[in-house]
Amino acid sequence: MIRRHPAPSLERPQTLVIDPPTRLEGGSPRPRLRVLFERGPATPRKVALVCAVLGALALGVAFLALHLGSEPVPRAIVGRVLWAHLFGRVEELTAADVIIWRIRAPRVVLGLTAGAALAIAGALLQALLRNPLAEPYVLGISGGAALGAIVAIVGWGDVLWARPLLAFVGAALTTALVYAMSRGRTGMATERLVLAGVIIATLLWSGIALVLALVPSPHLRGLVFWMMGDLSGVGDGVLPLVIGIVVAASAVAYMQARPLNLLMVGEEEARVLGVEVERVKTLAYFVASLLAGAIVSVAGAIGFVGLVVPHLVRLLWGADNRLVIPAAALSGAILVTLADTLARTALAPRELPVGAVTAMLGVPIFIALLRRV
Repeated sequence: MIRRHPAPSLERPQTLVIDPPTRLEGGSPRPRLRVLFERGPATPRKVALVCAVLGALALGVAFLALHLGSEPVPRAIVGRVLWAHLFGRVEELTAADVIIWRIRAPRVVLGLTAGAALAIAGALLQALLRNPLAEPYVLGISGGAALGAIVAIVGWGDVLWARPLLAFVGAALTTALVYAMSRGRTGMATERLVLAGVIIATLLWSGIALVLALVPSPHLRGLVFWMMGDLSGVGDGVLPLVIGIVVAASAVAYMQARPLNLLMVGEEEARVLGVEVERVKTLAYFVASLLAGAIVSVAGAIGFVGLVVPHLVRLLWGADNRLVIPAAALSGAILVTLADTLARTALAPRELPVGAVTAMLGVPIFIALLRRV
């Protein structure tokens, strides 16, 4: 028997609606933890629960990173050192204090910050461009920062602030150039933005290859290693500044979550609903560029995070940016910190580039999730 389905009514326009949480048989609501496995609306309870679980995982990974290394420190000593420095008073520095608080802790904090920033930048650009392949490095931001860092290392290798400063300047100049090239008569066009970013990125990486071909060999290995991601070179004076930039930019990004949701449906639809499209697009682009530039300037070009982590979050919990942005931040922090721990311990005392390890960790997880969808 052939059933005739009613034709769609013009009186009920089709809109982008996310189904509410379902109920079990008998009318009782699903258990609270089932929310973690639903691709439903980003309700405040769901956002809080997902972020609480991911936050606990991030703290656990951070503690593991402080515990493991070329010389593992017992967990009890790690806890005692952290308690003394955070809540107590340290009268004299022991060897454990130096290893945990002076050497490993800044690296762990930078890993958490870098992962969160790169994941948020990727989520913003993918929502802005409505392109799943968009990430900070496609738009040339990493190329500008890397070129500035290479110039600093070759020309002023002994100056502590030279590398992060010139790398950030390179990222900022690249951002401004790509933005200027993307503007047309009606404002910033996303298609022009992508094309301008790809062209500028190609030019910058060609310049980087030329510099690497001419640079003296003693600098070559360090430059290549840094370009693949390195969390070991951050200074005490630079890290608080980077954290401040990332926290402020992340707060601005989260405030744009609702307008970005409407922008993902379409620019005309967003305008009808009262969104200032040009302001949201410009702000999202510059916030993403600021996040990526700040991280690349101190940690090198850690790839993969901004591309795949937002995808993983959307596959698990849906495309609502009110959940995607904080969940991507925590997931990126977990991924980069875990990758850096493996990079330090897999071939200790030798270290691996963090960017290579993030790809080796993330690709199998991403493939497994794709097979389940």
